[in-house]
This record gives sequence, C-alpha cells and structure tokens, in this order.
Amino acid sequence: MEDPDEPAICREIASRVARRDHGATVEVLAVAEELLEDEANYEFVVAFLEDLQNLVSHGLDTFRSPDEIRALLGPRSTVCWDTLTTFWTAVADWCALTNLSLEPAAPLLTIENEQLKTLLWTANRTLSTGEKLGLAQAVRYEKAGGAPIPGYSHVALALRRMGQD
Repeated sequence: MEDPDEPAICREIASRVARRDHGATVEVLAVAEELLEDEANYEFVVAFLEDLQNLVSHGLDTFRSPDEIRALLGPRSTVCWDTLTTFWTAVADWCALTNLSLEPAAPLLTIENEQLKTLLWTANRTLSTGEKLGLAQAVRYEKAGGAPIPGYSHVALALRRMGQD
C-alpha cells in the first residue's frame, strides 16, 4: 500500500469508522485485523488505528469511546492499539517532564470545515487534561531520544508529509 494518498485514506476511513452511526465499523475493523496478517500492511493499519484513536480521544458524542472501539478489535489490532496508547502516554509524560506547554484542545473541536476537521482531529488527540497532543510533540519526543512505535516513526511520517523522505 505504497500510495502517496495513504494518510488521506487512513484519515477518511477512521473518520467514518469512529462514528456511532457507522453501520460497518465491525466489518472495517475485521479487515484491518486481516491486513495485519501480512507484515507489509503494518504501517498502514497502525496509521489508521492511530487516526481512529485520535478521533475517539476527543470525547465527542458523535464518536464511539476508546473503550468501545478497543472492544471491537481483533487480537493483532489490539496489540497495535495498546502499543499506540503506550507511545502516546510516553509522549504526554515526556511533555510534562520537560515542561513543554500544550495547547487546549477545545478550539480544535470547534472547527466546522469538514476537510480541515478530518485532518486536524485525526492528527491530534485530546488528553484527560483537556490539552491536545499531536504530531509535533511526537516528533520532538522521538528526536529527544524517545522510543518510536516499533516499525513506525513519527519523524519519518513528518518527513514524508513534507515530501522530504
């Protein structure tokens, strides 16, 4: 799945699957589980699950909760989900330890433009503190020596998005 539009595909799928009114959430998550049978699909599925996790972190009624999504995952997807949770917890802890100031998530959640909303809501997550955490903090964490997600680096992702890979 070496398509330059993979990030857009992941965002779009995640934005649909996260919705409470989406009728095929279970089926889409089953496909993600099947894709994980082939290691070549790992990065794509992890990107999709990360986008999904970010969306459901915002606590909006439109979306299922993180626990609801996790309960629908197969065993391989659950490992990826938990790995993502561990990574983002480490990023948040690092930000707190280094006194890196985080912005509130509330303004992010008022965006009305659908394309911008999909892009920013999947690229950031809302912490229990009401602050947002995103790609910028993940890149800083990794550059400071923090462990990336096995087989999936946010530094590499950022470079790809900027066309510098």
